[in-house]
Amino acid sequence: MFHTIIIAGNLGRDPEMRYIPSGQPVTSFSVATSRKYTNNAGQQIEETIWFKVTTWGKQAEVCNQYLKKGSKVLVEGSLKGDPNTGSPRIWTKQDGTPGASFEVTANTVRFLSSKGEGGQPQAGGEASGDSFVGAPEDDIPF
Repeated sequence: MFHTIIIAGNLGRDPEMRYIPSGQPVTSFSVATSRKYTNNAGQQIEETIWFKVTTWGKQAEVCNQYLKKGSKVLVEGSLKGDPNTGSPRIWTKQDGTPGASFEVTANTVRFLSSKGEGGQPQAGGEASGDSFVGAPEDDIPF
């Protein structure tokens, strides 16, 4: 079986890079996707969904170097569920309401911001590489 997910959105914070004990770099960042629609009552609704994206190896280094909060990206990868439930990870926000995070292990990250918007060397740049699946993720709240 196989699955893939493609998301396009904006980074909610600057990327964070770290190294696992083997020395391989891993970079994590959050991406917000949103849509606006009108419900049956005629009200304008804006819905935002957050994804926690993880990149590995050379791709992690490139993402850490060129992305920043607000950068527009297109991410293609695989959705990762909670190891205990298979569902999105559920957590409590600072205001006490429940939140859920959808986690994606990236295969490809395309930079969509222009140089002035996101700090990339050029619009349409791409960071891709083999992803490493199975490393634990630490903290969730974005």
